[in-house]
Amino acid sequence: MEDRQNRPFGLRDKIGYLFGDFGNDFTFMFASTFLMVFYMKVLGIPGAMVGTLFLAARVVDAFTDITMGRIVDVCRPGKDGRFKPWIRRMAGPVAIASFLMYQSSLAGASMTVKVVYMYVTYLLWGSICYTGINIPYGSMASAITDKPDERTALSTFRGIGANLAQLVIGVLGPVIIYTTDEGGAQVIRNDGAIFPVMAGVFSICAIICYIICYKCTTERVKIEKDPDAPKVTLAKTFATIFSSRAMLGIIGAALFLMLSQLLIGGLNNYLYADYFGDIKAFSSYTFINIMLSLVLAAFVGGITRRMGKKEAAVVATAFTGVVYLILFVLKLSNPWIYMVSAAIGFLGVNFFNLVIWANITDVIDDAEVKNGKREDGTIYAVYSFARKVGQALAGGLSGYALQMIGYESAAKIQTPEVLNGLYTISTLVPALLFFCVTMMLLFVYPLGKKKVEENSAILRERRAAR
Repeated sequence: MEDRQNRPFGLRDKIGYLFGDFGNDFTFMFASTFLMVFYMKVLGIPGAMVGTLFLAARVVDAFTDITMGRIVDVCRPGKDGRFKPWIRRMAGPVAIASFLMYQSSLAGASMTVKVVYMYVTYLLWGSICYTGINIPYGSMASAITDKPDERTALSTFRGIGANLAQLVIGVLGPVIIYTTDEGGAQVIRNDGAIFPVMAGVFSICAIICYIICYKCTTERVKIEKDPDAPKVTLAKTFATIFSSRAMLGIIGAALFLMLSQLLIGGLNNYLYADYFGDIKAFSSYTFINIMLSLVLAAFVGGITRRMGKKEAAVVATAFTGVVYLILFVLKLSNPWIYMVSAAIGFLGVNFFNLVIWANITDVIDDAEVKNGKREDGTIYAVYSFARKVGQALAGGLSGYALQMIGYESAAKIQTPEVLNGLYTISTLVPALLFFCVTMMLLFVYPLGKKKVEENSAILRERRAAR
């Protein structure tokens, strides 16, 4: 049922929720964009080893994500709600863990020491601390409001928060991290000593954002737990989730989305620095991409009300796939033409990112309609794990692909064959993955506009009768 004693849902909640993902992505986007660069170019760890780390970490996440989801579902709510307390508890640990990953002072250590350090700090940040704050934060959306349009607004503002973090990291990051040497090659500034400084600043910014999120959001939807209900085992939870076509559809779409999006984000460092030889174009791409996304956010609500979230996302992701396929065929050599074309094409993905969190609350509602149980944390945890799998596969694929095409991290200038291979894996592979997202949404994910409205009406009737 909904707690009527709380203040009405409004702009304060949306701003607060925005800052939650702003805080998340100060560490997540920094890792997604530059962590592999730090490992390979500063610590000198081979790309295949880095890719193996990302894949191994997801095995750990299979346990930590679901465990955290179960914890937030079964723990007794605090005075400020079921999910908000975790934001307060985990803000400091996730920021500290992020900072620890970027210690350039270890560059001269043995390879064994560096690999052990890499595994320990990455698992501490991603599998424990980030999971401990991201699962409750993402689950909280369905507790802030139960109205579909308001949830879409929360999703949109969350997407804006992520875009703001990407704007800061993507625009300033390449300019601060890279410099041009006497031979005109793009190299890491001060042998990587800039990394711990940037990581420390972003960690402090993340804590500030989490505090704002905690202060500005309110959990209104209170779900009464049946104390006599039998405990749900992990096996039963997975059986229920994977029998849901909606869950399978959104997991599949999310996996391909993260794989394509983060593959582009990771390879863009190499594409602009090595293929185009102009890292400033990368900063400009990020700036234009985010600005277009922020403008798009103003129209998301109107588009989804008319078309539906699923229907609009199908069109949007197909558009991005077509643009990247054209970029592959054209084989552009001008970084500025490529940059503008890629930014326009990425509008489709940005649209889906602005509404996808509302899709998750739709999946949670659909499960409750069918099963009579509300498991926000567990369902969100499974979805979060799928995104992390996409993240790991992207990192692994990036590392293995760079090694496969013969990329030499120690070389200032790559061979023409390597550069051509770099362009191909930066355009054709993402294009195919974007089409996979479209297919998952179109043929597997069943929650179109009509079904979402039906589920919302059913649940409101049930809660009103309690």
